[in-house]
Amino acid sequence: MPAQILVAEDQTDIRDLLVMNLRQAGHDVTAVADGVAALASQNEQASDLLILDLMMPGLDGLEVCKALRARGRSTPILMLTAKSTELDRVLGLELGADDYLTKPFSLAELLARVKALLRRAEMLRAAQSGAAGPAGGSTLRNGDLEILPVKRQVRFRQQLLDFTALEFDLLLHFAQHPGHVFSRGQLLNAVWGYTHDGYEHTVTTHINRLRAKLEADPMRPQLILTVRGAGYKMREAPP
Repeated sequence: MPAQILVAEDQTDIRDLLVMNLRQAGHDVTAVADGVAALASQNEQASDLLILDLMMPGLDGLEVCKALRARGRSTPILMLTAKSTELDRVLGLELGADDYLTKPFSLAELLARVKALLRRAEMLRAAQSGAAGPAGGSTLRNGDLEILPVKRQVRFRQQLLDFTALEFDLLLHFAQHPGHVFSRGQLLNAVWGYTHDGYEHTVTTHINRLRAKLEADPMRPQLILTVRGAGYKMREAPP
């Protein structure tokens, strides 16, 4: 069954180009020209992936992203932006976007990002429905943190927590290598599947999102640590 993708882009030429290429890739695509229509479309039927332009009339991409995440929607969101400032990139990620591309971008790069986001979302749905296999599998533990990779579930202090597909994959990568220091570039390559200059803030912001869910004080993390000048690591599991 083809993935349902919503494209929200106010520039007609870009919107038409995206729709044409996504349909050629086998996806079922709906296109709208503003944020109000994008948000309304998700009230009727949730898409499998949203591609949101940052700057749109009515509601911009940031406001649409924020509204959907406030509703508890974990739909993957790829943000498109013509702006190059770090603030715009970071803000979109902080509000819940999974990834972003800065215009101009190549269509091959966009299709690769779409494929990766859809693959993770499908893995998460399969695990939640039990279609990923038996409920067993090795549980990873680090203090109060428990991760069951097969079911893609995370418990912290006995509470089941919700994570987006990318947040889960990042946390799992750390948990599988406790004590190992990863640079942002290494994490981009291992978790997102690409390494491009200028996109390291994607990693930083997702780590901040993990800390907000797992740390008593995200400003003084005890689980996912910053190694100054080198990157990040998960602490060694206590004996």
